[in-house]
Amino acid sequence: MPSPRATPVRTLVAAIALLPATAWPAPAATTPATLPPFTYNVHRVSAAELGASWRSGCPVAPSSLRRIRMTHLGWDGRARTGDLVVHNDIAGPTVVAFRRLYTQRFPIRSMRPISVFGGSDDRSMAADNTSGFNCRKVTGGTGWSRHAFGRAIDLNPVENPYVKGATVLPPAGAAYVRRTPARKGMLVAGTLPVTTFTGYGWSWGGNYRSLKDFQHLER
Repeated sequence: MPSPRATPVRTLVAAIALLPATAWPAPAATTPATLPPFTYNVHRVSAAELGASWRSGCPVAPSSLRRIRMTHLGWDGRARTGDLVVHNDIAGPTVVAFRRLYTQRFPIRSMRPISVFGGSDDRSMAADNTSGFNCRKVTGGTGWSRHAFGRAIDLNPVENPYVKGATVLPPAGAAYVRRTPARKGMLVAGTLPVTTFTGYGWSWGGNYRSLKDFQHLER
């Protein structure tokens, strides 16, 4: 059953639904001409459901997080259902952005809570999994990551790697360090998948100067 806080989310999504959408190139020849409607539900989560992705001392309590179950376009070009955990404050903007990605036919390989991977960011990235909340420190640092607050999302990490000097995460992302030509599942500056987020107030790690975190979106 959707959270009582989900009503404003549905109002926001309904308003955005009136805006025109421009299609992203179809990811596969099997993509159907017409996709099923985009659907979603917003649920509260417990510490037990968050598993190893949350622990006592994290900067946000489970009561402030929400699990969004929503439609996305799979790698095979078919409609799939995935789960993303984010802070309640950004549940609405998250649904809006992912609905737009779906209408643009932007493919997402996997969308599962990072608890499925035992809270391991490395395992989630290696699986090319799109994820949100994870109580962890910032990559290469000691402070809390924005993921620890549920205010960041990593999207298709293999196709959109973290790059700092010779470091590429996940390692399979080395094939995607070069950002042109744009390939399936990539977030590239100036393209609709990126402007879909930045146009709604998200910041994108592909704009960082000291490093590039192409998978990273935060609000």
